[in-house]
Amino acid sequence: MKLFINGQHKPINDSIISVSDLIDSLELGVKTVVVEWNDQILTKDLHSTTKLTDGDKIEIVHFVGGG
Repeated sequence: MKLFINGQHKPINDSIISVSDLIDSLELGVKTVVVEWNDQILTKDLHSTTKLTDGDKIEIVHFVGGG
């Protein structure tokens, strides 16, 4: 399957079926992310139930501390 993630087409393993699986596979190493799936902001409780399909558009934003 191919997804459009943060502006880039990326092939994704077919074992990744949900947004939650995708976040885990990306190994972001952060606790809080904001996910937009096909132009819809997802709350964290929807990550595990939102199923991915070929061509979905995903934007993932995480916060970085600094000073």
